[in-house]
Amino acid sequence: MLAGTTLSSPATLASPDFTVEAPATGQKFRLAEARGKYVALHFLLKTECPVCLRHTREHHRRSAEVADLLPVFLKPDAAEEIKAWTGKLGEEATSQPVIYRDPDAGLAKQFGIPDGYAFHGQTVHFPALVLLDPEGKEVFRYVGKHNGDRLGFDALTAKLAELRAAAPRK
Repeated sequence: MLAGTTLSSPATLASPDFTVEAPATGQKFRLAEARGKYVALHFLLKTECPVCLRHTREHHRRSAEVADLLPVFLKPDAAEEIKAWTGKLGEEATSQPVIYRDPDAGLAKQFGIPDGYAFHGQTVHFPALVLLDPEGKEVFRYVGKHNGDRLGFDALTAKLAELRAAAPRK
């Protein structure tokens, strides 16, 4: 049983376009350029978070199993902190996940991710995953109740299968 809060009722409007940048690589992600794919926005915690490291490694490593799924990992830390944290992922530079900066958790706030979670002496937003469909509409979200409460990759792929089965045929 999942401990976090889930929402699976489809949104009626597409999410507003946004662009985020990865401090370690300078790479940019723009939502409008991801149309046609499911986008999994992973709102990671601010500060040092070993659970975030494991979660990011698993989702990044296994994302190749789903051709139309694009994971987007977001942290609200300062650019230098994200660069250092990215180095702790322990992957070769060519296969490391890209970690994008969400300055002051602005995107997390835009998506209504609740804050108020006390973690390492700071108050931060809760860990969350927001899934956008190929048109950019939010179709599912999972908000964890604590640091270790994350949506695993198998649960995400099961949710994708459920959404695909329920989608109207074109």
